[in-house]
Amino acid sequence: MSIQFGPDYIRAIAPYQGGKPISEVAREFGLDEAKIIKLASNENPLGMPESARQAMLKAMTEIGRYPDSNGFELKAAISAKYGIPSEWITLGNGSNDILELAAHALVQPTQSVVYAQYSFAVYALATQAVGARAIVVPAENHGHDLAAMARAIMPDTKLIFIANPNNPTGTFIPAAEIEAFLKLVPSDIVVVLDEAYNEFLAPEFQYDSIAWVRQYRNLLVSRTMSKAYGLAGLRVGFGIAQPALTDLLNRIRQPFNVNSPAQAAAIAALNDTAFLQKSAQVNTDGYHQLTQAFNAMALEYVPSFGNFVLVKVGNEDDAGARVNLALLKQGIIVRPVGNYGLPQWLRISIGLPEENAAFIQALRKVLV
Repeated sequence: MSIQFGPDYIRAIAPYQGGKPISEVAREFGLDEAKIIKLASNENPLGMPESARQAMLKAMTEIGRYPDSNGFELKAAISAKYGIPSEWITLGNGSNDILELAAHALVQPTQSVVYAQYSFAVYALATQAVGARAIVVPAENHGHDLAAMARAIMPDTKLIFIANPNNPTGTFIPAAEIEAFLKLVPSDIVVVLDEAYNEFLAPEFQYDSIAWVRQYRNLLVSRTMSKAYGLAGLRVGFGIAQPALTDLLNRIRQPFNVNSPAQAAAIAALNDTAFLQKSAQVNTDGYHQLTQAFNAMALEYVPSFGNFVLVKVGNEDDAGARVNLALLKQGIIVRPVGNYGLPQWLRISIGLPEENAAFIQALRKVLV
């Protein structure tokens, strides 16, 4: 008789699978790493800003010492940028850390968590990791149906996840709808507003979620430095909420969860507005490049407000997996989303113009 360790709900978790690394694809298909194009993980195709690189290299001279466990200087930079007290900030090892901290701090086994169909996979993983019950609300046009999510709240609900824009579909919820939803949620249920892609929103869609944090004690806004700021490999995220919530999160946060080079790079990146503007422009141009090609190929796609596009590549159930494999053989890495219940679709991260062009050419070849 074999011995099994841990509770059943932990053993039932399917570990999160990130986008395939370039080195793995090179080994698997015998390709030259230098010629492989990765459009799978919603990374910034510009890489990290030079300001952050220099700050990181300077911090490396002190790598033999522990980082500042409270992230004083990084919190000060975030505080200055968003006009909030440092006590309202929780630092995370990427925003994934913030999402998981929220689940561990707020939800007990048998209680429930509400999130939308086709929303970020980590919501389900964080829910399962604490033995909670997931209430998955059917999507509306691939996005959040906030009215249905409000109706889905149960007496044992303790946490609600909302992604805006949403990954992997790219859908967006207008500010007025979010604010109306916040008014409906009981004050003892925490709403996590995951804004990992907020910096890619056009000016006319930007809204002030920090003002909502001031108004709603049960709101936690999650942000990341991995996308628009180009620091995916350094893993820096943060949460903004009133002290009653941040105090709770910081009680279970690992004390050195953001390392010294990451803190230094994040401070520099936060203040590099020129890089952020350039990233947004590259993304806008790339979005038009991809969607014009999809229109020309008569492919259905979901209009996106992030730095990626979800595109349907066939009607058969294995279309996504089949096209993905064919692209991999050509050295193009994209993201199949069958694990989200979208087996006919692929998520394409927006790259540099030449990377987008290479993907488009490869896709045309596959779909002939």
